[in-house]
Amino acid sequence: MSNDAPVALVTGASRGIGKAISLHLAGAGFDLALGARTMADGETREHSSTIARSDTTPLPGSLATTARLVTDRGRQALPVYLDLLERASLVAAVDTVLAEWGRIDVLVNNGRYVGPGHMDLLLDTPVELIDAHLQANVMAPVILTKAVLPQMIGRGSGVVINLASSSGTMDPPKPAGQGGWGLGYGASKGALHRLAGIIAVEAGQHGIRSYNLSPGFIATERIAQDMARFGFDASAGAPADVVGAVAAWLATAEEAGDLNGSWIEAQPFCRVHNLWPEWSAPGVSD
Repeated sequence: MSNDAPVALVTGASRGIGKAISLHLAGAGFDLALGARTMADGETREHSSTIARSDTTPLPGSLATTARLVTDRGRQALPVYLDLLERASLVAAVDTVLAEWGRIDVLVNNGRYVGPGHMDLLLDTPVELIDAHLQANVMAPVILTKAVLPQMIGRGSGVVINLASSSGTMDPPKPAGQGGWGLGYGASKGALHRLAGIIAVEAGQHGIRSYNLSPGFIATERIAQDMARFGFDASAGAPADVVGAVAAWLATAEEAGDLNGSWIEAQPFCRVHNLWPEWSAPGVSD
């Protein structure tokens, strides 16, 4: 069936930044297609960042929970199973949304590889785990973008937001596992960063806008549960709503067209534009 309301597809929408972006887009009038692996609360799968140990304890959140919060805001929600390491699931998710709602106006490539190799030293990291980072963090967004662009171009409008990271632009301050990050994460984010500019150059004439949205350090549920042992203190992070508010602005503001293809630092941008007044933004520079 067709859908008259604008539709956004957000990956990694079960928790954290993806959940916050979904709720802010719902508040801006979008119906939400919610993509992730965790369909229901309490599901277990590997989420340790290192090959040194296994961790399959449940993480907070699920697509079912995010969907309820979207509908509480008066918008429709469509949870779709989506695994960044399973290419067939990516195309299937887009096909499902287009079959149900007939359109995808905004694609948010937020989901990323979660698992061993993220916080392991280069010599300790099996090559197949670096491959997994590249598949999940680069090729999956490329596949999703190629799947949604034709109908965006046909309509003459569309927005692609890729969640960026400073790990793809700088060397880590310390070794992986001690406050830094592994090669797979940095290399994959660096490669992903090229996508937004290519989209802007090739499809901007058709009304398509694209952005690299860099969240900075954000206090997500997984940071709080998993990352203290690797030198990341969740209490020092900004709330995920900061990124959600900026993403909603990029998707809806007329002025966002002037930033097509740009890199946006979410935390200073949010403060300068006063997009989430509840956040006092301590220590954030312009």
